[in-house]
Amino acid sequence: MTRADIVVRRRRRRPRTTILVLAVAAVVAVVLSVAVGSVPIHPGVVVGVVADHLIPWDTGTSFTATQAQIVWEFRLPRALLGFLVGAALAVAGAVLQAVVRNPLADPFVFGVSSGASVAAVAMLTLATGSLATVSVPVAAFFGALLTTLLVFLLAQRRGRVTPNRLVLAGVAMSYLLSSVTSYLVLRASTPGGGVSEVLSWLAGSLAAADWDDLGLPAGVLVVATVLLVLLSRILNAFLTGDETAVSLGVDVGRGRLVFFVITSLLVGVAVAVSGAIGFVGLIIPHA
Repeated sequence: MTRADIVVRRRRRRPRTTILVLAVAAVVAVVLSVAVGSVPIHPGVVVGVVADHLIPWDTGTSFTATQAQIVWEFRLPRALLGFLVGAALAVAGAVLQAVVRNPLADPFVFGVSSGASVAAVAMLTLATGSLATVSVPVAAFFGALLTTLLVFLLAQRRGRVTPNRLVLAGVAMSYLLSSVTSYLVLRASTPGGGVSEVLSWLAGSLAAADWDDLGLPAGVLVVATVLLVLLSRILNAFLTGDETAVSLGVDVGRGRLVFFVITSLLVGVAVAVSGAIGFVGLIIPHA
């Protein structure tokens, strides 16, 4: 075996090793986040409670009913939702930075967060009658999707979408929708307007998370990540520039649309279940 072969094998093993280390670190972080709180719980007890719910036989771990309730009903759903939201925003940020070829690209730059916020705040302050039965996460999700469509339409020029026009359209839409959100907040500041609930949602929070909130973000994250892995060669071509990507046989317009829709779905779902949480999509890809 030549020295070059050894170097190639090491390079192939490095990403696998990194992924394995990060996966273990993620599990440890989730366990520690569940253990820490106003009522400290030993990490071993956390693992025992989770195992007791997942494994049909006795694990031999002793814990009280109160500890089991704190771990399984309150803290674990929050920790897992935080993991899913962070993963969705991080994946979306990495893809957008590659497609736009801008290391400062952020999923929230494209106005998706602002669209979700407008829809959610409108539901909290204006919804009456049958509209009041629609939940805030559902409204935020569809608000994000509608904003995605508008940004993509505004970014088109002669049937093509360029990265610069995409960013400009997203920033313009974000400022426009932010002003609408501000108006709705001011309107809700009247007595009985529910301004505290609005501000709580806009700040972003996982406090009200339960097990029912995990299904949608988990499903979207898994499907989107699998699709992105299958399209990784096209994504790598975007990193070399549009002209090079075209020479490699990539349909730049269609590819950018596909990646934009996937990342918008990820961000829309994340905002819908947790509120507006920023900077994760910008920082984590660099980290």
